[in-house]
Amino acid sequence: MARNTVVAIPARDEAERIASCLTALNRQTVSPDTVLLMVNNCRDDTLAIARALTPGLRYRLAVMVRDFPAEQSGAGHARRLAMEVAATLAGPDGVLLTTDADAMVAPDWVSRNLAALRHGADIVCGRALIDPEEAASIPPHLHADDARECRLIALLDELAWILDPEPHDPPPRHTEASGASLAVSARAFRFVGGIPAIPSGEDRAFVRALWMADARVRHDPAITVTVSGRISGRAIGGMADAIRRRMIQQDEFTDDQVEPAVDAFWRYSLRYRSRRAWMGIEDQALVRDLAVSRATLTDALAHRFFGRAWANLEAASPVLRRRRVRFVDVDTEIAAARSLLDGLAVPDILAAD
Repeated sequence: MARNTVVAIPARDEAERIASCLTALNRQTVSPDTVLLMVNNCRDDTLAIARALTPGLRYRLAVMVRDFPAEQSGAGHARRLAMEVAATLAGPDGVLLTTDADAMVAPDWVSRNLAALRHGADIVCGRALIDPEEAASIPPHLHADDARECRLIALLDELAWILDPEPHDPPPRHTEASGASLAVSARAFRFVGGIPAIPSGEDRAFVRALWMADARVRHDPAITVTVSGRISGRAIGGMADAIRRRMIQQDEFTDDQVEPAVDAFWRYSLRYRSRRAWMGIEDQALVRDLAVSRATLTDALAHRFFGRAWANLEAASPVLRRRRVRFVDVDTEIAAARSLLDGLAVPDILAAD
C-alpha cells in the first residue's frame, strides 16, 4: 500500500519564486499527495500567487497563514510547525518531505526520496545546487573558496567511510543536511520529537538528532534541488548571509563541520573502536586513547543508542574537542587528508594498541 506523502514548505515574502517552486512539484514523475505551504509573516503576494495556481495542480495544496512574533519569525520555527502539521496530514505510516520556497526540485525528487526510504533509510538528505544563472553573478573568488572547502569536506568524508563505514550510507554520498531537501518517515520524525525548536540551523540539528537515535541517515547525491544564489535572504545565518558576508571579506574559518585532517583521522578511528566496544567487543586501550575515566566510558556505552553514546563521548573527551580550520590553511589540510588516505592500511590502523 502506498504511503501518504506530504511536502512541507515554509514561505516568507517569496512572491518572485513561489510559482516556480510549486510548479516544479507539479512536474514530479511521482506526485506528492499534499503540499503544505506555511506562509508566515508575509508582506507580499506569496499567498495570492500560490492560491491562483491551485486549479492546475495535481496535488492538494494546503495553505496555512501565520504571523509569528519577532522572536519566532525565523525559518526554523516556521519549518518546525509546517512539519508538525504535515506529520498529522501524512498519518503514522506516511512520508514527510521538506524544501524551501525559493527552491525548484528536480522532476524525480519525490520518486528518488521514496525509493531511498523503501531501501531502508529513515531520513534522506538531498543536495542543494545554486541556480547556474544566479551563480554567475557571484564573484569567482567565492566559487574558488567554496570548491576548496568542498574538496576538503569530501576528503574528510572519505576518511569517515574508510575508518568507520555506515553500510546504509555508502559512496557516492555527500555531507549536506539542508532543509532544501529532506525526506523522513513519519515514524522517525515523531520518534525524535520533530524539528528542534531553534531559530536557524534546524535542518542540521534535526538530522543530527536522528543520527544520535541510530536512524539510518542517507546522503543521496542523485537527489537534487536548485536553490537561489541571492544575497538578500530571508533566513538569518542562511546561505544568502554567507554569500553576502564572503563577498566583502573571506571568512576566517571554514564551515564548522570541517576540522584538521589528523583530527578527523583520530575521530573516526576512535568512533569505530567505540562502536565495537558498545557492541561488547573489549578494547582495553580505549579509556586511555579517549582520555576519559573508566566510569565515563562505561556510562556512555550503556546508552541504548550508539549515536547518543558517541555524542556523550565527544562531549567528554578532550581528544575529540573540535578545532576549526582557517581558510588560509585549507590547501595544507587537503594535502594532509590526501596523504592520510594514501597511507591508510585499514586493518592496522583500526586495531587497538
